[in-house]
Amino acid sequence: MAATHIMLICATGLSSKMLSSKMRKAADAKGIDAVITAVSASDAQAQLATREIDVLLLGPQVRYMRSKYTKTLKERNIAVDVIEIKDYGMLNGEKILEKAMQVSKTGELSQ
Repeated sequence: MAATHIMLICATGLSSKMLSSKMRKAADAKGIDAVITAVSASDAQAQLATREIDVLLLGPQVRYMRSKYTKTLKERNIAVDVIEIKDYGMLNGEKILEKAMQVSKTGELSQ
């Protein structure tokens, strides 16, 4: 089975980098094959143009970008969702990883 590629976007990329580290640790502990990257909102377009991803998760501070990315990534079959503020604030890498894997498999997004 191929790795699931997950990209996180936040305003500056700093908090999503910390979160991606927590998610990688959770993936390793669970034996999940995942590639997790984190980028700033200003760098997101360039990164999306050059990377193949399965799931795009937005930090709560950039949730307003959801409709933009949902539209632009639909043709590439990339699921877009927003990370719950509580999980984001607590850097709950395990829970956010589980959400990303669920979204990747089912395409079901939060409302």
